[in-house]
Amino acid sequence: MSEETKSVSGGCYCGKVRYRASYISAEITECHCSQCRKQSGHRYAVTSTKSGNVTIEGTGNITWFRASPAAQRGFCATCGSHLFWRSLSDDDMAILAASIDEPIGLRLVSHIFVEDKGDYYTITDDLPQFTGYDMPYSPA
Repeated sequence: MSEETKSVSGGCYCGKVRYRASYISAEITECHCSQCRKQSGHRYAVTSTKSGNVTIEGTGNITWFRASPAAQRGFCATCGSHLFWRSLSDDDMAILAASIDEPIGLRLVSHIFVEDKGDYYTITDDLPQFTGYDMPYSPA
């Protein structure tokens, strides 16, 4: 484990799903796409890892929703807490930052899909902004 990775634990609001994750990125990205906003009610703040680094207790209480042809999102079937995003084509997985037990020692580093953000808020920090996963955003 390095300064770029952490080991964390977390879970849902009601406690029926708990997880431990090793080698997660110490960086948090906020996604502003319409899928993330629709599902969570605002924006997604996530950190990344590989699904092989995550051990889940209470897997029978997770509902997986196929959000697109590329990914699915996992949430607690009882309390509705948003917990995971995972790729359907490889081992990539994201953990929602708010589900991690504090203190987490992670830091917000960027915003993605900012052209799709809601018109009811403004991004006010100086962190890098991207139109997709990696294309820098240049406001007109």
